[in-house]
Amino acid sequence: MQALERIAPTLPARPGLIERREFEYERHGTLCLTANFNVATGHVICPTLQPTRTEEDFVAHIRRLIDTDMYAGWVFVVDNLNTHCSEGLVRFVAQACGLDAELGVKGKRGVLATMESRAAFLSDAAHRVRFVYTPKHCSWLNQVEIWFSILVRRLLKRASFSSIEDLQQRVLAFIAYFNAVMAKPFKWTYTGRQLKA
Repeated sequence: MQALERIAPTLPARPGLIERREFEYERHGTLCLTANFNVATGHVICPTLQPTRTEEDFVAHIRRLIDTDMYAGWVFVVDNLNTHCSEGLVRFVAQACGLDAELGVKGKRGVLATMESRAAFLSDAAHRVRFVYTPKHCSWLNQVEIWFSILVRRLLKRASFSSIEDLQQRVLAFIAYFNAVMAKPFKWTYTGRQLKA
């Protein structure tokens, strides 16, 4: 997310005129939001806002979430981003599930050999912590993507942020508001029937 500040204020709509928004802006930097959407309640839980989204960042995010209930079973629906099946994530899941098996060497052998072998390990239904990967180009199947769309439409699209800190504060305030007022499970309406042309 970019912290963009419009260089002039938006002029509101009035009779005979549409709203006019300044097209020039000052860019204050970016933040990465990693969020978890609880499909059963509709709440966004344990969001992480930070300047990067590295392998280590994602593992720390998952670790922080699992620490909220260390003995629960966790199923994460994620897309095919490489950080979602990284070596660090495999090692963390093995540790969290109490697995002492030899994981191998990244790029050479064992579970760590390839992204496919790591994804297979992470999606093992026998694990207490597991990941389900959406098919390629189908991240829209992941309900957190629907929530990201709400965040963009309700907050980010027309906003002006004076700093990274302003962006962070307003995103966290929106999440708190969403959880308190708007949170509910999304109702799927697609029945699986083929649409007519």
